[in-house]
Amino acid sequence: MFKKGSKLYSILTGTCPKCHEESMFKNKNPYILSEVLSMHETCSNCGTKYKIEPSFFYGAMYVSYAVGIAFAVAAFVISFVFLKANINTVFISIVVTLIVFLPIIIRLSRNIWINIFMHYDKSLAKKN
Repeated sequence: MFKKGSKLYSILTGTCPKCHEESMFKNKNPYILSEVLSMHETCSNCGTKYKIEPSFFYGAMYVSYAVGIAFAVAAFVISFVFLKANINTVFISIVVTLIVFLPIIIRLSRNIWINIFMHYDKSLAKKN
């Protein structure tokens, strides 16, 4: 399920959706905020162009809403259900979670968005 060739692999690792060989992002660390959105134009392995059309990644904003809700629900469940925190603490934990994980949410959303439109091609993967 989480091996090379699956969409989940490409989404979670941020690799090219076609060949799963190269990271789409110039810097793998999402917490360098000045480079959180810096992506390569094309894959150096297979030549796949990441920006299919102008403004392609604006669609990732809709995905980021859903991903942000998932993170917020997780923060709610952990703080309210498991830690038995009061409602004010729960609210603060949700806000802090969304702020801390914002760079990851942004990149994860872009990864999900591009994987909706592109599919893995085994013939493009490097031969080991």
